Amino acid sequence: MADRQRWVAVARDVAARLAADAVEREAKGAEPVAEVALLRESGLLPLMIPTADGGHGADWTTAHAVLAEVAAADASVGHLLGYHYLHVWRTTLFDRPDATTAANRATAAHGWFWAGVANPRDDALVLSTHDGGYLVNGRKFFATGASVADRLVVSGHHEASGRKLTFTLDAAAPGIRYLGDWDNLGQRLSASGGVEFTDVHVPESAVLGAQPAPGEPRANRDSLAALGFQLVLSRVLVAVGRGALAEAARYTRDVSRAWPASGVERAADDPHTLAAYGTLTARLDAAELLVDAAARAFEAAAADPDLGAERRGETSVRISAAKVVSSELATEIGSRVFELTGARATAARYGLDRFWRNARTLTLHDPAVYKATEVGRHLLTGEFPAPSGYS
Repeated sequence: MADRQRWVAVARDVAARLAADAVEREAKGAEPVAEVALLRESGLLPLMIPTADGGHGADWTTAHAVLAEVAAADASVGHLLGYHYLHVWRTTLFDRPDATTAANRATAAHGWFWAGVANPRDDALVLSTHDGGYLVNGRKFFATGASVADRLVVSGHHEASGRKLTFTLDAAAPGIRYLGDWDNLGQRLSASGGVEFTDVHVPESAVLGAQPAPGEPRANRDSLAALGFQLVLSRVLVAVGRGALAEAARYTRDVSRAWPASGVERAADDPHTLAAYGTLTARLDAAELLVDAAARAFEAAAADPDLGAERRGETSVRISAAKVVSSELATEIGSRVFELTGARATAARYGLDRFWRNARTLTLHDPAVYKATEVGRHLLTGEFPAPSGYS
């Protein structure tokens, strides 16, 4: 618990630094080079690496407590950090302890930032056997954090075997081109643009392994990676709601004027405003507890070397429920804060719109309605979600 409190304190310091110029940085929409450097400087990047490899050996509960702080101040940076933790952890899902240990030690020593190139709906990377290894060719349209990463976890289809292979690469390897085409509504600092591979060489030693076929002993545990990404998105969404409420509350206290018909002198004393803030805060607290419970379930499943289909399925349903609630509430809060702050709060200099834009963009990663369907189907039939790139 003491270590968790220490890292949460570090995260709060990072969050304070991010919040100080969040509006200006978000408006520029530049590559988050300085933001990743801040994460490196803070010591948060090796958080999940075992102490034996030079890291801090934190658990997922601690990682999510850290993410909650950072993402409330800057959803893009929280997104990047959460994905970094997942990519570092993903290497443990394969039977390559030598590769995992080497990557962990280098990450701890050099403060490497990890990103991935593995969009489940975009099977555009093809590996061909070449010179004791492989050549990778193709283009991925989204690759969050890749353009500012030190190392990448990449997945592609091997032509000869027809299997999906996962491997690691130096993010600056010859033949990799970052397209710099991320200009979307929200998450502007998440470096989520496309990446193109042209005859990129992958040595055999960099291959972590192939995706297991259904029914193989490690298939359930390997498929936890998809759930980990859903969980991080849920965490960031709840944090967006938290950040929006905190920013709006400051504005209401310090800037908003009471409406003439309210009968009060200060906007912060308006009973309707008080009730709205109270209701949204209570619902957000409940959503956060739901994400916390999902994180604990994920941590327990990830620690189970003999993870079975039932426990894996129960974990999936918990995370889907958290995703449904966090998606709906984050977008609602991002919109309703304007009702609580007033017309002048729409000025660009306040940047209150970034919370809604970030939430709306994150919720479109995959439709929350299908998460709700998974939860409902389990209730009515007992069926668990089929493992996929999103469930």
